[in-house]
Amino acid sequence: MIAVYKSAKKPSPALQDVYGNTPDFRHTDPAANIYRNLYKIKYTQKPENLVGHRSEASGHAADNCLFSTTEECMQDIKTIRNVALFGHGKSGKTSLAEALLFTAGKTNRLGKVDDGSSVMSYDPEEIQRKLTISSSFNNYTWKKHTVFLADTPGDDNFINEAKYAARVADSAVFTIGAVLGVKFQTEKIAGYVHDSGLSTIIFLNKMDRERASFEKVIDDIKYKLPQEPAILYLPIGAEADFKGAVDLIKGVAYFFSGNGKIKEGPIPEDMKDDVDFAFEQLVEQVAETDDELIEQFLEEGTIEKKDLINGLKKAVRTGKLCPVIPGSATMNLGTELLLNAINEYLPSPADKPAQVGVHPQTKEIIEMPPLADAPFSGLVFKTTADPYAGQLTIFRVFSGTLAGDSFYNAKKDVTERFSQLFLMEGKEVRPVEQAVPGMIVALAKLKETSTGDTLCTKEKPVLYEGLDPIKPVMTFAISPTKKDDEDKLFSCVSKMLEEDPTLQLTRDQQTREILLSGVGQIHLQVLGEKIKRKFGVEMDLRPPKVPYKETIKGKARVQGKHKKQSGGRGQFADSWIEMEPLHRGGGFLFEDKIVGGVIPRQYIPAVEKGIVEAMEKGAISGYPMVDVKVALVDGSFHPVDSSEMAFKISGSLAFKKAAQEANPILLEPIMNMMIYIPSECVGDVIGDLNGRRGRVMGMDSKDNLEVVSAQVPMSEMLEYAPNLTSITGGRGTYTAEFSHYEEVPAQIAEKIIAEANKEKKEE
Repeated sequence: MIAVYKSAKKPSPALQDVYGNTPDFRHTDPAANIYRNLYKIKYTQKPENLVGHRSEASGHAADNCLFSTTEECMQDIKTIRNVALFGHGKSGKTSLAEALLFTAGKTNRLGKVDDGSSVMSYDPEEIQRKLTISSSFNNYTWKKHTVFLADTPGDDNFINEAKYAARVADSAVFTIGAVLGVKFQTEKIAGYVHDSGLSTIIFLNKMDRERASFEKVIDDIKYKLPQEPAILYLPIGAEADFKGAVDLIKGVAYFFSGNGKIKEGPIPEDMKDDVDFAFEQLVEQVAETDDELIEQFLEEGTIEKKDLINGLKKAVRTGKLCPVIPGSATMNLGTELLLNAINEYLPSPADKPAQVGVHPQTKEIIEMPPLADAPFSGLVFKTTADPYAGQLTIFRVFSGTLAGDSFYNAKKDVTERFSQLFLMEGKEVRPVEQAVPGMIVALAKLKETSTGDTLCTKEKPVLYEGLDPIKPVMTFAISPTKKDDEDKLFSCVSKMLEEDPTLQLTRDQQTREILLSGVGQIHLQVLGEKIKRKFGVEMDLRPPKVPYKETIKGKARVQGKHKKQSGGRGQFADSWIEMEPLHRGGGFLFEDKIVGGVIPRQYIPAVEKGIVEAMEKGAISGYPMVDVKVALVDGSFHPVDSSEMAFKISGSLAFKKAAQEANPILLEPIMNMMIYIPSECVGDVIGDLNGRRGRVMGMDSKDNLEVVSAQVPMSEMLEYAPNLTSITGGRGTYTAEFSHYEEVPAQIAEKIIAEANKEKKEE
């Protein structure tokens, strides 16, 4: 708001002391605007100046504003709506959010994704790709209702954000294109939404596009989504002639204007039969959701309009019906109809059941009602990292009122203090004095709190079920572009792990590579771009090395003799060993069979140590050797020239010689895979697995998908994710975990060994 953001001054020394450094207000990173505004608000605006301000965009006075600093300005919680926008990538979610904000008067221009003027999509990575990467938040007031809006990603690489938003939202609005219809990402997100019990509205978008078909997409929705569509509006025209919609319940036509507003008019004559038929279908749908309504319908043949509206509201709020509204987000057509429907049909926090958790210590089940005067509780579902102000912690209030300067973190068992509570408004923030059920708010610079934590009061502690992130499926080895940045890079990645729980950072002890795992290649590439933008460190991604191992298939008995004379005291050690293979996964077994003191007892551990060190470098390609048994069976020593070092060398020589004679082979890691695909893709996926030397272990069905279980060599699936996406049109997903090691086929082993030996020479 204008009153908040005017006349920011240079931070004082006190500001520098509080935050540890001086923020650069000239920084071009849009995400940093959030934190610059925190500084401006905290140090240049007095709380009393934030009461009764007016938005220049909307012209709404603050005397009905939920976000005032005085209790007199608090609205009834029944007028709050908490809505998340869902849909597949490029379906128009962000464009719809921009249109809703503009039509409601929250913004004074219609932001566009294509030209980078979007309020909701502002990170450079999002602007460059024209793709929502991270959930963004805003709010608007429409007809005395305050709506908290979350715009979520639809791309598979960032779908975890949508999953978390479904956990904390009260209701959902799906954008589905009138040309392409329901895509698999929408099916997947619809499953999360349905499981979360969210009331849903579908905005059938892009009705103005060529080949748009309202009827075809309605059939698509019925077939693919768990939500049952209920047509409230029939479109007037289609493609370039799309100009309005008929309200089936009110029996009037609304004609659209370019600013999102509607103008009432008569129903076109050529649509009256279709309108009558669609209305009859709607009445039947609503009647079937309630025993009293079906009885009225059977007795009278219809339902009173008042009962129809009330029945529809109940059906939507219980998830039995999902209203469908046609429109065009980019052209801002039909958005006023959606604004009205959100107010009328979607539930307020007060309409939702009490949130269920457990007592942190006793594990007793606790219900927290969505009332402003109940004990406070909320769930952290997102954090963002910034080089200036650290973390910004975003959470949903489920019960009670958060005010004051502290809260209790039930998961971490700590009390944390905070200085100011904020509303997220795109890349900007606005301070508020308190937060009530339904609100999504943020706190800056918390030390202990992270994603998944429950916030509450110490007097009434509660612990909500944590957030379960999607498991990563693609792994890359990472390194800094500049060697001097190694420590800084891993510090930055650690900060990003706090922001994104789908990331995993590990170290492969064998290859000594730092491995970063994520949901997909684009996911990890975007992470690298964010780190470069936020922290000035460049990160290289490359396919990880496969941790091959070596073993033997035969037996050998050899002598390892070390003898060296250099004028003074010499070196002498003589060891005879027998080597044979162990079962797969057997590791290493050393057996002492020395009798008669042919090798003194103090030298035997040295022989074993020499063998173990030699095993780390293998016999044929430098990979560690495993699954072998070595027995020390004979040897000799010199009373003067023998030593532990000499016998260590002797053991190493004996092992290398025996390994060469015992038919050494190369082993590769095998992964257990579970691949979830549509039935029509099974043949192509299995054919692809066969081409990757995979073995199909079985098939099953789950949630309308076929589940193929297979074992595949790790080397063949390092970049499997994009291939599966290509084969299934983005509808396939998979999980993978290590199973065991198997012998590499001879022709493939030759190439691997040759490449490994070449790399050793270059080093």
